[in-house]
Amino acid sequence: MIFENLSEKLQNSLGKLRGKGRITEKDLKEAMREVKLALLEADVNFKVVKDFIKTVTERSLNSEVMESLTPGQQVIKIVHDELQTLMGEKATGIQFSPNPPTIIMLCGLQGAGKTTMAGKLANQIKKKGHYPLMVACDIYRPAAIKQLEVVGEKVGVPVFQLGDKIPAVDIAKQGVQHAKKNGNDVIIVDTAGRLHIDDNLMGELKAIKEAINPNEILLVLDAMTGQDAVNVAEHFDKDLDIEGVVLTKLDGDARGGAALSIRAVTNKPIKYIGLGEKADEFELFHPDRMASRILGMGDVLTLIEKAQTQIDEKKALELEQKLRKQTFTLDDFLDQLQQVKKMGPINQLLEMIPGMNKKALQGVNVNEKDLSHVEAIIQSMNKKERTDPSILNASRRRRIAQGSGTSVQEVNRLLKQYGEMKKMMKKFSKMEKTMKKGKGKGMPNFPFSQLMK
Repeated sequence: MIFENLSEKLQNSLGKLRGKGRITEKDLKEAMREVKLALLEADVNFKVVKDFIKTVTERSLNSEVMESLTPGQQVIKIVHDELQTLMGEKATGIQFSPNPPTIIMLCGLQGAGKTTMAGKLANQIKKKGHYPLMVACDIYRPAAIKQLEVVGEKVGVPVFQLGDKIPAVDIAKQGVQHAKKNGNDVIIVDTAGRLHIDDNLMGELKAIKEAINPNEILLVLDAMTGQDAVNVAEHFDKDLDIEGVVLTKLDGDARGGAALSIRAVTNKPIKYIGLGEKADEFELFHPDRMASRILGMGDVLTLIEKAQTQIDEKKALELEQKLRKQTFTLDDFLDQLQQVKKMGPINQLLEMIPGMNKKALQGVNVNEKDLSHVEAIIQSMNKKERTDPSILNASRRRRIAQGSGTSVQEVNRLLKQYGEMKKMMKKFSKMEKTMKKGKGKGMPNFPFSQLMK
């Protein structure tokens, strides 16, 4: 869970204020002390924490807040606003050049995930209708060029490479010329990293910058390095004047210190975040949405965007009709499951629902393996069985369990859940018919298709 420890502690500290009809300076001071400790434990820069606490306290002591009917909620809103300010006022993605190609140069230390991130960025840019080209300028790390080619093949983006015997500066220059000749309107230059910042690394990066004059220089940082990531950002910004930061491995960082410190220390925005290994586990960074997630308010906008991107609108309309007519089969169930899985790991989706913090998720089984078992069980049935599960006698269930590598108990559990869902849909259908007859205004029609608009 992103920012798991920080999120839990901040919610606990501020939750004590939420229900109070009146807040004293002592209450506020105690809450801010806990917030300060939570931020420091999350590896947030000390000066950043000090300024943050000072600003929140000063704003919270305002008479309008202290005399409000809901002072606790007012303080939480102030914390939310200041967290957003800390991480940047708004999302800032790639600024594409009005005169293509747009040249994006990636830099960072070895192991930060530059090559993988190059593929993710190229994939997102391609989905927006651009024709990107990736240029392999890491001539030192073994198999770096091959890795970029594999990444490029996965996302369907071409890679320009000249091997590892030619200077990286020359490869970058020829890569730009190649892109112009072949109509690529975005060039992503993957450069070499080092285990530590040194003069040779910076010298080469400066030479590449001078040779190709990039529109954007993005620094790729491993979020799990915490405060070290902020120090690295300062050094790279000083030498290269970066446009922004990409934080990778944010899904594995329970602390979050880098995300909360970088903007304040370098005055450069976090532009994108990596949330996993897959090509689509990569997002534009929204400071306001991230502040909401940290405080347990969810991130419904990102959830809707993921649904709009991954869920087929035509299939959603068909599903709506099937649910209304009660002709929803196990094939439809499987199709919906596969579309939801495309949106990303279930744990990450649940985090976007307001109130779904660590405590709320306790006891909730979101094992991805269980979803794979459901897929295997349905795929082990024949067409007739998926359409009419009532024919599934004991011998058929044993065959399905054996074919799917699961147990008869798991098959029975799935069929029971499916049966309960059908009953629920039948009740909804009856309710809707009753409302249409004019027996009361009741709930308005709200077809699933509306979510896709």
